Amino acid sequence: MNILQETASLITRDNLRLDADIYRPQTEEKLPVLLMRQPYGKAIASTVVYAHPQWYAQQGYIVVIQDVRGRGTSEGEFKLFTPEIEDGLDTINWVANLPYSNGQVGMYGFSYQGMTQIYAASTRPQALKTVCPAMMSHDLYADWAYEGGAFCLYANLGWAIQISAETARLKGNETAYNALYQASRNLPFFDVIPSNPEVLKIHDPDSFYHDWLAHDQPDEYWQNLSPKLENLDLPMLHIGGWFDTYLRGTLHFYQEMVNRSQHPQHLIIGPWAHLPWGRKVGGLNYGLTASTFIDTLQIQWFDTFLKGKDNPIFHQNRICLFEMGSQDWREFEHWPSSSSLVYYLSTNGLANLREDAGILTPNCPKNPQEDVFVHDPWRPVPALGGHVMYPTGSFDRSNLDCRSDIVTYTSEPLSQDLHLTGDLTVEIYCSADKPSFDLCAVLSEVKLDGSVYNFSQGYQKINLDNSTQNPIFNPEHNINLYQIKLQPTCIKIPQGHCLRLSVSAACFPAYPVNPGTAKPVNQTRLIDYQIITLTIYSGDNFPSRLIVST
Repeated sequence: MNILQETASLITRDNLRLDADIYRPQTEEKLPVLLMRQPYGKAIASTVVYAHPQWYAQQGYIVVIQDVRGRGTSEGEFKLFTPEIEDGLDTINWVANLPYSNGQVGMYGFSYQGMTQIYAASTRPQALKTVCPAMMSHDLYADWAYEGGAFCLYANLGWAIQISAETARLKGNETAYNALYQASRNLPFFDVIPSNPEVLKIHDPDSFYHDWLAHDQPDEYWQNLSPKLENLDLPMLHIGGWFDTYLRGTLHFYQEMVNRSQHPQHLIIGPWAHLPWGRKVGGLNYGLTASTFIDTLQIQWFDTFLKGKDNPIFHQNRICLFEMGSQDWREFEHWPSSSSLVYYLSTNGLANLREDAGILTPNCPKNPQEDVFVHDPWRPVPALGGHVMYPTGSFDRSNLDCRSDIVTYTSEPLSQDLHLTGDLTVEIYCSADKPSFDLCAVLSEVKLDGSVYNFSQGYQKINLDNSTQNPIFNPEHNINLYQIKLQPTCIKIPQGHCLRLSVSAACFPAYPVNPGTAKPVNQTRLIDYQIITLTIYSGDNFPSRLIVST
């Protein structure tokens, strides 16, 4: 099929030009439109994860890839997310009325491109019939910028520098571009204020990054920036990855739409990072079945809602999850949460020094137990894989678990295969000698050869001055119960392998080093860092535990 390509422009309501590349089959038939709005240059068209727009056009669609305001060749000033509601509505009305369009519009895209779908759809444009948001969040504070109250340093800083570098390039500021480009290749984590590097303050003082740092609580700033869902109701295909930074947002948005929508909502999660979507993530190969088929699936979805064709997906359950370990896709009608398994923490007090000292056991120990470990900001526990650090995914962390500032609890070899599917939670009774500290929990599979591969983790920042973060307080012992939500998962752990929980007080540079002072992150200097001594309690009075869905 011969595909025609052209560049066309929309003039917005405030008289700015937004440019788009348009791909369409050479036919007299009027066709539905697939729209992607993105900030990275329309020629890229998210081909880091999707098929090229020409392929989508070959399936019988007009494909429009638009540079959002202030990006690519589009006019205006780029303000993160702010203009995407009105610009999105103007764009949908524009593409619906193109001379070769039949007036039916669908949208697709991941990350920022996923967000532009939701902003546009929140206005309920008549021509927009369905969207396929991937790897995004409607709560920009809790599911994007922060996790467990901790700033997602690596992800946010890397993205901010990329955005700022592109701004400098568009303005022709070679000095700023070169400085930011160099910073992107070696992220600056060790300035006087480590989370607020000079390169951004000097070369892009208007970057969104400064606002995100300053607003470290879910205040009105985040409420105004996040998309509004009150009027949102469309058929949606939700796409996520087990090692994606924004999986929490994908799941929360899916559940929100299931609860409020009158239209079909389907969810698919593969063993993928934010990008790319392939069979190998981190140090593991999940096989050919893990290779992306999202392009074909999206065409089937659009064929249903834009062309009226039958869709095989509606003959299946509405949730499809890739099970790591078995390398199979499993179907569910609802998010799995019906049953759970509890492992209690048990120790002889040396779980930070010996891997056989800390135990995950189905029975809560009767005697009081504790593990004491020290967080040294001079050598914080480094991040390795997971969902918030590049490269993301699963890696052998057996060497890392030998550190004395990581406390490990390992189960007995499994007597039968263990299938974990759904939410994972760690509840830890803990005390510290400073008013602020962090808790990082990593769940791993211990294989027969002794290698230890992480598959889920979570993070929680604690400020003792903030009572809302301490739901249960024991004044006699000054011990608090903290809950850490881990990344949901779907994994089969074979018989003979073990389950391991690793707990530390840092995961740097995925998150900033906690100085122990409770200072805001944008005011914390290197010289503020303090040594923190923490104690994890277990046993009958303080039943620290891991709760997993099965």
